Amino acid sequence: MRVIAGALGGRIFDAPKGHKTHPMSERARGGLFNKLGNITSMRLLDPFAGSGAISIEAVSRGVREAIAIEKDLKAYTVLRRNCETLNVSDRIRSIRANCRSWSENNPRELFDLIICDPPYQNIQLSTVTFMLKHLNHNGLMVLSHTGRGEAPTVNGVVVVDKRLYGDAALSFYRLEQDSGQ
Repeated sequence: MRVIAGALGGRIFDAPKGHKTHPMSERARGGLFNKLGNITSMRLLDPFAGSGAISIEAVSRGVREAIAIEKDLKAYTVLRRNCETLNVSDRIRSIRANCRSWSENNPRELFDLIICDPPYQNIQLSTVTFMLKHLNHNGLMVLSHTGRGEAPTVNGVVVVDKRLYGDAALSFYRLEQDSGQ
């Protein structure tokens, strides 16, 4: 895998072996970050981090800080190694945990951007929805999912965009104005 653009553009990093993770394709990752535009100084939550591809790309493009959460030990080991190899451990905090339990233990952590790229075979929309409590009022949440059908419905947010990249889709959500957050 490689970093597409930004300060680390062109640098290579590893992906975990096996089928527990599915790294976002380079095409989808490029489309995602092109759609996001200027993310300088934002704070990112990457709750299904895998190799760290999303966090690494975000930091390369100017994100101030990323929290990358991964529960699988093999993927977490690759994530940590990638951060060390690319010298971004000071801006990407790698955490080995289930994202829902991390959320319960860190209820006051807020982010400008949350990018959820869970394994397609086990999206667990309830867990993704749980992450919304960490979204700043004007923040954006992105969900990567299979491209078939409509964008998943998530209570308290509105779909502001959906992009297709082959078999993958990215749905962009913002909090509803009257949701109280």
